[in-house]
Amino acid sequence: MTTNSPEIGRQIIAGGIATNVHDVGSGAPVLLIHGSGPGVTAWANWRLVLPELSRSRRVIAPDMVGFGYTERPDGITYGIDGWVAHAVGVLDALGIEQADLVGNSFGGAIALALAIRHPQRVRRMVLMGSVGVPFTLTPGLDAAWGYEPSIEAMRRLLDLFAYDRSLVTDELAELRYQASIRPGFQESFSAMFPAPRQRWVDAMASAEADIRAIRHKTLIIHGRDDQIIPLSNSQTLNCWIDDSQLHVFGRCGHWVQIEYSADFNQLVGHFLAG
Repeated sequence: MTTNSPEIGRQIIAGGIATNVHDVGSGAPVLLIHGSGPGVTAWANWRLVLPELSRSRRVIAPDMVGFGYTERPDGITYGIDGWVAHAVGVLDALGIEQADLVGNSFGGAIALALAIRHPQRVRRMVLMGSVGVPFTLTPGLDAAWGYEPSIEAMRRLLDLFAYDRSLVTDELAELRYQASIRPGFQESFSAMFPAPRQRWVDAMASAEADIRAIRHKTLIIHGRDDQIIPLSNSQTLNCWIDDSQLHVFGRCGHWVQIEYSADFNQLVGHFLAG
């Protein structure tokens, strides 16, 4: 492990799992839950958000079990139950009774399920390009979950993630490819969402009645041109969660926090300040 990597924060034991977590800033706590792309880490997902939100908040961004530099326990079965338990374990390990949640894509499904199962642990919630409601598997998500490591495959995937192709440089593709082939990364990733993959979309979804029962103030964010998770997901969430607002970014793919980082940080910061 390269200890000087910005992707490595500090290690805590969360729910019995040695967990890599970034814990920066001070103030009211907010838990950031990353998405499920190949080679993803909390830092890769939130690197443009951490310095801004941490100006006024205590920002906690763990590598969820199976991802990044968090331990991959032998024999673990990946699924929504385990990921929710791990997220709660992070809060417990840090002595945090209640936090705001920000969930990206796959992380949105975890945030939703956590708010449903442990409502007292959540104050407000932000869902960005979120999974967690029923939808038909998109070709983009199928490609992301079915990724087999190569620079060419990573380049094609990044082209799907970003609306602005100028963000998808050869350097970024090489960086993300190298991240995806670190020891253990691809092994756990390929074990999470084997084909046929519609079943994993369904397994990550919460029940409509449970989502409709959510009483937390919720900010829902989506890129209009997202090829990974359909905009209709966020429109559904906006209909089902009574106290919610929906913000849609045009000329934006699945990377709102990267493609429109300043606007995203301002929007989220304002919402959480309420």
